[in-house]
Amino acid sequence: MRLGDLIIEGKTKQVFDLPDHPGQVYILSKDRITAGDGVKAHNLEGKAVISTDTACKVFEYLNNAGIKTHFIRRDKDNAFVARKCKMIPIEWVARRIATGSFLKRNPGVPEGFRFAPLKLETFFKDDANHDPQWSQEQLIAANFQFGNVKISQKDIDLLTKTTATVFEILERTWSSLDCTLVDMKVEYGVDQETGELLLSDLIDSDSWRLWPSGDKRLMKDKQVYRNLQEVTDKDLEKVKTNFSWVAEKVGEFTKTPNARIAVFMGAASDMVYGQKVQKEAQNFGIDCDLRITSAHKQTDQTLKIAAQYESDGVPTVFVAIAGRSNGLGPVLSGNTTYPVINCPPMTPDWGAQDVWSSLRMPSGLGCGTVLTPEAAAIHAAEIFALSNHQVWSRLRVRQLNTWARLIKDDSKINPEL
Repeated sequence: MRLGDLIIEGKTKQVFDLPDHPGQVYILSKDRITAGDGVKAHNLEGKAVISTDTACKVFEYLNNAGIKTHFIRRDKDNAFVARKCKMIPIEWVARRIATGSFLKRNPGVPEGFRFAPLKLETFFKDDANHDPQWSQEQLIAANFQFGNVKISQKDIDLLTKTTATVFEILERTWSSLDCTLVDMKVEYGVDQETGELLLSDLIDSDSWRLWPSGDKRLMKDKQVYRNLQEVTDKDLEKVKTNFSWVAEKVGEFTKTPNARIAVFMGAASDMVYGQKVQKEAQNFGIDCDLRITSAHKQTDQTLKIAAQYESDGVPTVFVAIAGRSNGLGPVLSGNTTYPVINCPPMTPDWGAQDVWSSLRMPSGLGCGTVLTPEAAAIHAAEIFALSNHQVWSRLRVRQLNTWARLIKDDSKINPEL
């Protein structure tokens, strides 16, 4: 890949233009580790590859969840290709646990204090003044503008909410690996071609605090390096080992979601509803099978199919789609311990009457009822999300995107606000 001009060089990376790929840049990491605004710095052989490995895996994971990032693809061991952005000179910080600089700025708060909801802070990137903390009012008053894009109050709200979402996604994912995400920082840029706000820069072991098993003494992040009074080769090797551990664990973020929806349809005429559930399930990365069986006309076959799903150990939610008198939902609910969701196809003639066969259940049954295929898939996803961090992440981003779309729609009719 032919590199163009050096756009910017930081303490730990270089960013090059890509003349053969307009709107893209080449981000090349360095074998360099720094702390204290660059006052403390050492060469660390192999760090560039480890940092790139971590960042690429994290960005790929967030992209798959639906977060808009600048990441396009990895090129070499120590470099990746990204969208060309004008960087907003602000660090957004999300904190779950009080530690580090927060304690110095907020005397009296004990270390370990848990923020619920998250504590969100912003810092202006200025090494000479040690990245001072900025308020929301300062962000607005700065009147940041990049090309035709002026960073408005609504943009700041969006980036703040996105920061919380990114943290919560990674927090839940790290938790699945028995590791506590304590806090993290992220940066955003404005895509120079589209004007979109994108999660940018790097996310690696310099971006967060990680405590395996929630134990600060086992920390694996750059704080280990920050805490060193004198830095020996042995110390640097320990830091490198920690960073390698993080990169390896990040590789375990993405696994095939162990989740399945089985849609039971009372007749072939219900197929259009079943396919809508299936399509929506795909948005959450959930497998979805479609089966035709009538609880009234072939009860034995319905129960045989249900038993097949129960036998293989894959977590499954049953969705029952049956018109007129819905026997599928109650029969499934009475004969399986798996969750059952009724989704009766509503018709203009008898729909108001038919729905009662899904709502009025015999005692001892617990199947719920929704009225649209989309709602059935979302409800199933919410059940899986209790134990599946990947499904949870896609649900969380879906909520963020809905929120952002409403803000955008409001801006269209109220451009002056």
